[in-house]
Amino acid sequence: MTAPGRDATIDAARAYAIAGVVLGHWLVTGFVLTPDGLRVSSPLSAMPGLAPVTWFLQTLGLFFFAGGFAAARAGRRPGGRRRTTRRVLLPMTVLLAAWGVPLGAGAVLGVSSVTLETVGKLVISPLWFLLPYLLLRSVAAPLNRVVARSGPLLAVPAVAVVAAVDAGLLPGWVAVAAAWAVPWVLGAAVALGRLTRPWTGPALLACGSAALALLIAVGYPVSAVGVPGDGRSNLAPPSLVAVALAVTQIGGFLTLRARLADALRRPAARRAVARVNRVAAPVYLTHQSVLLVVVCLVGTGLPGLVGVPEDGLWVAARMVWLPVLALLLAVATRGGRHGWGCVH
Repeated sequence: MTAPGRDATIDAARAYAIAGVVLGHWLVTGFVLTPDGLRVSSPLSAMPGLAPVTWFLQTLGLFFFAGGFAAARAGRRPGGRRRTTRRVLLPMTVLLAAWGVPLGAGAVLGVSSVTLETVGKLVISPLWFLLPYLLLRSVAAPLNRVVARSGPLLAVPAVAVVAAVDAGLLPGWVAVAAAWAVPWVLGAAVALGRLTRPWTGPALLACGSAALALLIAVGYPVSAVGVPGDGRSNLAPPSLVAVALAVTQIGGFLTLRARLADALRRPAARRAVARVNRVAAPVYLTHQSVLLVVVCLVGTGLPGLVGVPEDGLWVAARMVWLPVLALLLAVATRGGRHGWGCVH
């Protein structure tokens, strides 16, 4: 249930963001067994028409938005930042420790280096965002003070930095923090009452959608996630498309927020959202591990796990596996009670 002082709609946005990331990864991560070992492939390579689906499943913008909101609320409480850091670092440490032994044993036993690299990259891939997340969390107090005075205008220079990176004027790593600072600042602005006009949601939705369409028209990739073999990705580093998508999703959320609040008055809906938030960190960090375990144990002879993801049959087979993966993930994270910036 929603604790006193919490905003159930923000918890719902975070839950949707986590679900989007998990489902997105499970749907675009295909495996191909080659003579060199196990490699990753993507159905988006063979079926680019599916790229618009990634606009709904690449939800990191909503996640950072919820993080900025929670940081603004937690900043008013003693120890809020330290509690959040522990909630992130503990499951991360468990994940790395759990995979260190089998990867080391595989190297000793002569498992293909290609396979070990594939597994290792997928295990640590959820960790890439920790640096910008923890960086933004560490400077939340001064950010909140600026946002309290100037509102969301702080996001404008962050957008300019991402544009400079896209133009080749700045190194790519600079955009990692700058791009996700935009939804973070918007979340803080909502929490601090600086972004609460009734027209705010529709305005962000319209501006973000228009920017997204324009960027794609001038040559940015359509897919919100990276596609193996493509020369450019909207996530590595995050581009203006990632920022525009985040703004669009936040605008949609704010537009529907009142209706969402009404829906969350039902106890069953609140309980479902609360359950996801309680295990947000372990779910995010271990969902790729669950997929890898299933692939390694049973994947070589069954469709939808190992095989070239080149047609709708592969997609349909992978969809059949989603309930199995979800059940195993629920079991693996059942004991977890680590929220993620959920103190608000």
